[in-house]
Amino acid sequence: MVCGFSLSRWIGILIKEFIQLKRDRLTFGMIVGIPVIQLLIFGFAINSDPKNLPTAVVMADPGPQARAYVAALGNSAYFRIVGNLSAREADELLLRGDVQFVITFPPGFHRDLMRGQAPVLLVEADASDPMAIGGAIAVFNRLGREVFAPDLPGAMRPATAALDLRIHRRFNPEGVTAYNIVPGLLGVILTMTMVLMTGLAMTRERERGTFENLLATPATPLEVMTGKFVPYILIGLLQMALVLGAAHWVFDVPMHGSLVLLLLAVLVFICTNLVLGITFSAIASNQLQAMQMTFFFFLPSILLSGFMFPLRGMPQWAQAVGNLLPLTHFLQLARGILLKGNGPELLWPHVWPILLFTGVVLAIGVRAFQRTLD
Repeated sequence: MVCGFSLSRWIGILIKEFIQLKRDRLTFGMIVGIPVIQLLIFGFAINSDPKNLPTAVVMADPGPQARAYVAALGNSAYFRIVGNLSAREADELLLRGDVQFVITFPPGFHRDLMRGQAPVLLVEADASDPMAIGGAIAVFNRLGREVFAPDLPGAMRPATAALDLRIHRRFNPEGVTAYNIVPGLLGVILTMTMVLMTGLAMTRERERGTFENLLATPATPLEVMTGKFVPYILIGLLQMALVLGAAHWVFDVPMHGSLVLLLLAVLVFICTNLVLGITFSAIASNQLQAMQMTFFFFLPSILLSGFMFPLRGMPQWAQAVGNLLPLTHFLQLARGILLKGNGPELLWPHVWPILLFTGVVLAIGVRAFQRTLD
């Protein structure tokens, strides 16, 4: 028998749902936390026109005009001068990604300027992320007109108002966006799939009671954990092969570095995400919570890692948060190996933060997992 609509029954169901939401504090926290994070990131952190970019100077002709030009760069909003270095030191910083630009004043710069010739100014830019350098490059020629023209005799100003600006976009001369995006996709895909699959799989087994039953068997904990991890590691390696295959055959992304080094970096990154997924499964009480926690972690990872927006365009607090995320460092590893051909000595500064993150998350996960079994 179909009953009519009852307001009292409807109010009872409504109250029950609110009580259930109140008890599920993690879900309620996600409901409030995710919009807050989105507002903070998109409102304060995202900037498609990066400024305060680290810039190294190679001063082969340290004349007064060259020093004035460097001072003008430092006073602009786009550049932060890190020092006057040798060509070798500046090149190493560019390879490591510690600077965005290297400006070289060649011998004879002051002489050419005084003779009324457009002096050569060499600007080497780390173009592995084309979006990060677009606005800054437009400043160089304008500063040349503003800095040099007032110091020259009136008859020479028209001929010397502009520099002979030679911009060398290293690692991505044509500014192809795919060269930056496709290697980054490898890290994004691994983060999303490894954390989500592991978190859901472990939570599902805990809900069904099969994981505790497995631990009660004669199998050792090492056998149980490795037996559960290896399939996901193989899935991650398969994803790596698919992405690299598409990068090479479809998008023509250059691969200058060692694929063995990239494989090692991927293995470390996969293990980090698996540990994170297990930690989420130990904290979450059901699959829905595990999925919510994964999304809660994935959102800042994709927005603050430098994958979608230049990391250096963000405020310092956002960069600090981004540098805590393993995806940020993996993007530097992948792009450094593929686009720059970096070796182990240049990769270690981005490996140890991933290992440290893994150790901290593992400690949290072990404690939460022991409490769950109890």
